[in-house]
Amino acid sequence: MKKIRMLLRVSSDQQLEADGDLSIQRKILVEYIQKHDDWLLDEKEYFEGSKSAYKNTASQREVLQEILQDARNREFDILVPYKDDRVGRLMWDTPLYIMSLKGLGVDVYTVKDGCISPEADDIMGQMMLTFRYANAQKSSADTGMRVKDTAQKLVEQGKFMGGKAPFGYELDYSGEISKHGRALKHLVVIPEQAEIVQYIYSLSLNKEFGSFKIAKELNKSSEYKALAPHGVWKSGTITSILTNPVYAGFTAYKRRERVNGKYRRLDGEDWILAKEADPDIQIIDPDTWNRVQEKRKMRGQKYQTKLEKKDVTVIQKNDGMLPLIDVIYCGYCGSKLTNGSKYNYWTIKATGEKRASRLPVYKCQNAKQGVPHDKVYQFRADEIEPVIFEAIAAYIGKLQENENIFDEIEKNQNHEKRVLVRGLKKEQEEADKIRKKIDVMEETIPAAMTGEYPLSLEELVALIQKQKEKLEHQLEIIKEKEFSLQNVSVSVNDWEELKEKIPSWQEVFLNADVEAKRVLVNRLVRRIEVKKDEITVYFKIHLDDFLSQSRITGDSGVPE
Repeated sequence: MKKIRMLLRVSSDQQLEADGDLSIQRKILVEYIQKHDDWLLDEKEYFEGSKSAYKNTASQREVLQEILQDARNREFDILVPYKDDRVGRLMWDTPLYIMSLKGLGVDVYTVKDGCISPEADDIMGQMMLTFRYANAQKSSADTGMRVKDTAQKLVEQGKFMGGKAPFGYELDYSGEISKHGRALKHLVVIPEQAEIVQYIYSLSLNKEFGSFKIAKELNKSSEYKALAPHGVWKSGTITSILTNPVYAGFTAYKRRERVNGKYRRLDGEDWILAKEADPDIQIIDPDTWNRVQEKRKMRGQKYQTKLEKKDVTVIQKNDGMLPLIDVIYCGYCGSKLTNGSKYNYWTIKATGEKRASRLPVYKCQNAKQGVPHDKVYQFRADEIEPVIFEAIAAYIGKLQENENIFDEIEKNQNHEKRVLVRGLKKEQEEADKIRKKIDVMEETIPAAMTGEYPLSLEELVALIQKQKEKLEHQLEIIKEKEFSLQNVSVSVNDWEELKEKIPSWQEVFLNADVEAKRVLVNRLVRRIEVKKDEITVYFKIHLDDFLSQSRITGDSGVPE
């Protein structure tokens, strides 16, 4: 008797659970296996929640790797999926995977095609296997092209391709019915939001305000702020409004593209635009929209070349990434500070030579986006770094006096590490779930376009976009967790290495390069909060937990 295991794989969002709609697929496979007298169905079955078989190789799919490992352990003899494309859809990768299973004594049978595993010496059979998956890969590529081509034609006709309605609009039923009997939606202008859009364009065109200044201006008004997306205006939102041709009545497609899993904006000449403006969705006249684009471009060029045009000799003092950038936060709003520069200009009287100095500063990210900030929002590095470095030096001095403390510290931090590892794994698993949902929904786009899917194309694209936004947020959480784990402790080895390389900590702060300072700060400091008249340094190691005498602690406030 040959031991059989089933591979169950789904291709719709409603089939993500193994005990859900998969019951029909499982029933078909069981009935197929029962037709063979010498086959014995094993208790273990493999399930994949539709990780794209076209976008991912076998090595990137955990289920296929599990199958391969079980084959190495000689746990079963035959793998049975419903169709050949459940194994893969790549011309070279999938046949290689099937032949790898064959080399381990496992054949692949499908309900639709029977045995698809050629013998090791069957060259013709292996060629046919390659042709089979060449067709599968081409079919997937053709589907993607058809989706893009269809979307392009619909946009050229002035159709909105779905997703979240831009600010100033809402989606409503158009009264039209598709050929498949589905009610279609279209964009409808929201008058009170449209007034704000017109005001934004007016500030950009007539007053030449940039996105940051416009956001700041809108946030001053309680009326405008109440209508802002997510309750506050940010420069990124303003930029999106000022560059979207939909406000001039032109729906657009291909304004950005995905490269290596990341989206990047395309230049305007690469966009696919409706051939004619739709007056029903037009908030800004096309001439105004074009003039705004030209002025924004001119302002950008002016900003980039302003020093050259002024014939100014710049004294460079910002060497790049600041040493505290990973752990420093605004003491007023809690936002992480970012790397920035401040320019000072002067003229030498004796020679008339114009000069400028570029000083490194830490900027509040919230204030930089135009979010209301009634306190100081940027801090000069040359003013706050010496104070912080002095506090760290004093703290290190206490550590050097008590070297044995690190044995206790290491024990204490093991628990924190375990908690962080568990938390990181949980967030990564959540991200994987979101990715699977996105893959599932993206595979159903062609069906939605032809009316063969329960949701309309607009509804489906909106759901996909919502999941992508959720994934972006989840990846930020993971990034923070990874950073916390990386910097959770100062190990004994780290300490010995640092102590050996750097005999005087005061000398470190005076002479070390930025990267050396940054490494040291990240190893010792959990968080730094900065206000105009106060700096608080939170160290990772709270010395009072280990020393009997009162010493500098992780919660000590260091006044500026």
